[in-house]
Amino acid sequence: MNTVELIIKKRTGKAFAKEEINFLINSYTKSKIPDYQFSALLMAILLKGMSKAETSYLTKAMLHSGKVIDLSSIKGPKIDKHSTGGVGDKTSLILAPIVAAAGVNVPMISGRGLGHTGGTLDKLESIPGFRTDLSLKEYKSVLKECGAVLIGQTKDIAPADKLIYSLRDVTGTVESIPLITGSIMSKKLAEGIDGLVLDVKTGSGAFMRETKDAIELAVSLMNTAKAFNIKVIAFITDMNQPLGNYIGNWLEVYESIKVLRGKQGGDLLDLSLNLSGAMIYLGGKAGSIKKGIEVAKEQINNGKAFEKFVQMVKLQGGNTKFILHPEKYPKSKFIRKIKTEKSGYVKSIDNYQIGMAALELGAGRKTKTDIIDPKAGIIFKIKLGGKIKKGQVIAELHSQSLDKISTAKELILSAIKYSKQKTTKPKLIKKIIK
Repeated sequence: MNTVELIIKKRTGKAFAKEEINFLINSYTKSKIPDYQFSALLMAILLKGMSKAETSYLTKAMLHSGKVIDLSSIKGPKIDKHSTGGVGDKTSLILAPIVAAAGVNVPMISGRGLGHTGGTLDKLESIPGFRTDLSLKEYKSVLKECGAVLIGQTKDIAPADKLIYSLRDVTGTVESIPLITGSIMSKKLAEGIDGLVLDVKTGSGAFMRETKDAIELAVSLMNTAKAFNIKVIAFITDMNQPLGNYIGNWLEVYESIKVLRGKQGGDLLDLSLNLSGAMIYLGGKAGSIKKGIEVAKEQINNGKAFEKFVQMVKLQGGNTKFILHPEKYPKSKFIRKIKTEKSGYVKSIDNYQIGMAALELGAGRKTKTDIIDPKAGIIFKIKLGGKIKKGQVIAELHSQSLDKISTAKELILSAIKYSKQKTTKPKLIKKIIK
């Protein structure tokens, strides 16, 4: 096959055959197609799209570029969750132990943060000693012993995705729904799962800002999952404000501990219970999502979810002292409070800017080589629709640098808009697609 002819074929809006996609993915993974040609191909896909069948072929080719984990030796259902990412989204840390405590295995391969969104691996690695680089043998061993494991993508898992994603990131081709679908689903299918719960975010802090785009992505992901006989449920959820109140790697672990210990409610608990309930339902441990939510609540109330989290941290090499006594974790050199100069109701929050403020404080990366400060971040104390008074603390900033705090403060203050009239609170779960 001829790569240039295939680029022209897609550029003119024609569909690829299965064999053509296999050729392109296999050849690029083996360095037989140069980056400049594959970049042109990615741009053609972004502009002309792919059919449902093409997206399924793409996912399969990316999946089989590496190993597919065989979890048949581990008894019971294997259900995972994938979130498209956002600000303060630490639900993986909460739902994995909840669902495992309910008797459903959670084999999770997670990602790192880049830009304004945080990454599950970076959060877990803020726990001293915690290993996200387990071998596949260790991955299975932890899953078998405690029912939940969270690791990063290994060189054996969907290597085509690693290569293609790094190219998409620097060629302006990230926003293609077929390419996003292939990237997400090739990794998830490689885990050897039976079912998947999707959390597709929409709003100012999400990748998909418009709800219609989030629904389109969810449907594409679901179609592909179903093509591989994977049970799937999608949630379209709000990301117009931080989820929970804590943003930053250790701060988000700390908030997760509070939720698992039954010491915090609000939107973070609500979403974690809904996603957990859906996973428990797909895993056959409840007759409906609603009943699954009740099972999930029970795992928090009886202490089993927190116990499971401690066990998972210990098995993956983490120091459980800081999980059992989070107050002993080191603090940032500088902690500063921001107070509002206005009274009224919180009308809107540019959540992207809140995420960028956390990044400026040291909680994220501007490039893949940046070193994260695990202590850095924001405690964000307001919610949309809430009433505030002049002089009220709206956020607490944690950093090793006063200059960084000054920059983050300006970003946060400019991100929040107020109204004299009462404003409505956004709906957390906008749609559930089964």
